Amino acid sequence: MVVEIKKVGVIGAGQMGSGIAHVCALAGFDVSLSDISIDRIESGLASINGNMAKQVQKEIITEDARKAALDRISPAADLDLLADTDLVIESAIENEQVKRKIFAQLCPLLKPEAILATNTSSISITRLAATTDRPERFIGIHFMNPVPLMELVELVRGIATADSTFEVSQAFVDRLGKQTAVAEDFPAFMVNRILLPMINEAIYTLYEGVGSVESIDKAMKLGANHPMGPLQLADFIGLDTCLSIMQVLYEGLADTKYRPCPLLVKYVEAGWLGRKTQRGFYDYRGDTPVPTR
Repeated sequence: MVVEIKKVGVIGAGQMGSGIAHVCALAGFDVSLSDISIDRIESGLASINGNMAKQVQKEIITEDARKAALDRISPAADLDLLADTDLVIESAIENEQVKRKIFAQLCPLLKPEAILATNTSSISITRLAATTDRPERFIGIHFMNPVPLMELVELVRGIATADSTFEVSQAFVDRLGKQTAVAEDFPAFMVNRILLPMINEAIYTLYEGVGSVESIDKAMKLGANHPMGPLQLADFIGLDTCLSIMQVLYEGLADTKYRPCPLLVKYVEAGWLGRKTQRGFYDYRGDTPVPTR
């Protein structure tokens, strides 16, 4: 069954989910944005409104386009409201059990021909698909953060993903104005398979006293021409997400080179998760970020 995508459901109204809803609405899709509470959905809608306003100020989009896109997004506090969607993109936290629970609740509600996608940055597409009633219509559509700015989307097929599902998903990404990179279903796929070990190594460099937070970030910005340092980037991604991806790599590939740095574990245990909690490798509670070590 080949489906034409007209209406998109997005589960998760956080930074990634709201970004996905943002680009889908601007591309002309009707969007239902879902989360566990209406407060979270309203927060996501406020973020979308603010980010679109910035695009208007920079003359990336027009004010009319902003208003039209916002009108296409509707809140869906109940998963029942996703029943008429053609594509649902799950963008919950990077926790396999949470995702499995969502799929168990969602699948009985969807149309038989609807495609189910996950925005996971590291978890096996094949394993997640096997927990659903539609492994042939299940695929990984991994957006980069921040979604409105980043051009790349990783498309990841599970072992059961049908050709038609892949082709429809690729056409969907094209309509969003994004570029597709096709990745095989291995732990962390391509971008995070390369990026997160680099960040983890930077944390080891700090842990072992080779350099300070400022020195490490300056070294990579000025010495490797990176737009931001690896520790600053870790804070932006979220240290809990970084740790989750490193754990998937470590467990999935059984190689000690992917062992999460103990300092990363300690920060996550302390609840210092980066920008979203105002403290990580930098303290963001003042006017200017200050290193915490």
